Amino acid sequence: MLLHWIWLAHRPGVSDWMKVGLMRHFQDPEDVYYADGEAYDYVEGLSKEAREGLRDKNLSRAEKILAQCGEEKLHLLTIRDGAYPARLKNIADPPILLYYKGRLPDLDGCPTIGVVGTRRASAYGMTAAKRMGYQIGKCGGIVVSGMAFGIDGLAMAGALSAGQPVVGVLGCGADIVYPASNRALFQDVEGHGCILSEFPPGTPPMKHNFPKRNRIISGLSCGVLVVEAPEKSGALITAHQAAEQGREVFVVPGNIDVPSFVGSNRLLREGAIAVSSGWDILSEYAGQFPDKIHKDETPSSQTAYADEVLRPSGEGEEPLAKVAQKPDFPKGMPGVNKELNKKSIDKEPHAAYIDFHKQINQAAKKPKLSRDEERIVEALAQGQRLVDDVIAETGMTTGKMLSVLTMLELKGVIKRLPGKRISLT
Repeated sequence: MLLHWIWLAHRPGVSDWMKVGLMRHFQDPEDVYYADGEAYDYVEGLSKEAREGLRDKNLSRAEKILAQCGEEKLHLLTIRDGAYPARLKNIADPPILLYYKGRLPDLDGCPTIGVVGTRRASAYGMTAAKRMGYQIGKCGGIVVSGMAFGIDGLAMAGALSAGQPVVGVLGCGADIVYPASNRALFQDVEGHGCILSEFPPGTPPMKHNFPKRNRIISGLSCGVLVVEAPEKSGALITAHQAAEQGREVFVVPGNIDVPSFVGSNRLLREGAIAVSSGWDILSEYAGQFPDKIHKDETPSSQTAYADEVLRPSGEGEEPLAKVAQKPDFPKGMPGVNKELNKKSIDKEPHAAYIDFHKQINQAAKKPKLSRDEERIVEALAQGQRLVDDVIAETGMTTGKMLSVLTMLELKGVIKRLPGKRISLT
């Protein structure tokens, strides 16, 4: 029986809505498989290519996929299974078969929020994503995201730290770790939630897979949060799909002068809901899930650290800028006050972070420090410290601390250490 589900799920020329139509017309995929060519003529909307694909009765690929699922310990979930999420089933083009690793949470019984954004996010966006993920989890929500580097990964890391399960939806096989730098996150998600895909094991990440992946993120969710998205971004595709599916769209407002917020700020003009906390989102669903949602005002110390912002190179992705915002360098520093490239943040690389560091050191061996920078230097006078401890001691907000630490690192005054520690150079 599973062989016939796999066979139908991957018929060439048969779209997702055609597969749904076939399932309505026939009792199950086995009946679709054994139907003759004339029987397909009675199914409304089938194209010539679809009928040709259905006439191919070779099960060898399905057998290979099923064997791979056993080797990779992948579970299969059909649209007829009771555990298949009802919200996803009710979209226009649901996948009839899903592959997943880990444990599938009760997505229909809990407030589920999709969190999306650019891979090339600013330090502000990264921290906002991690904090929002944490707050959504603390208030009883489940985060669903695409597990890409950047906003997606940080939101999931925040939710995991709140002790809530998460769901990662991939544009490749559920057995593929992409990007490779997210391997630790993949292991955490598999252990405390699930990694899910409609693509069979071994499917590589291909560009045309991701818009299909995005409809699942929004389809599983009660609403979708866009943290940071430039004018051309896959996150905007997910937001528009969410609106078409009748989901709410939430947006973290961003700096109007930063290109990576152009798309998300535009969503606000189009009627999206501006939010600044996880509770702002989940309060919209308090009546729908009264036993699951609770307001949690525990102070959040979630911070996007350097090792989370920077990705190792050579993984088949374009270079990631450490901070996508225009740095506020001291006036008079030669060559550092250039305009950021105005093209899409998701498409174009920025100047290397190390170049700024060198320019600062060349311009001033003993840089002048602001009062905030002096306070951090004083806090580090006795040796290396945890970043969160310095935040608590100085009373700075997390966003302000990140900005000041970046400037101090550029000036060569501090260095970042393993374990989210910092020290004077």
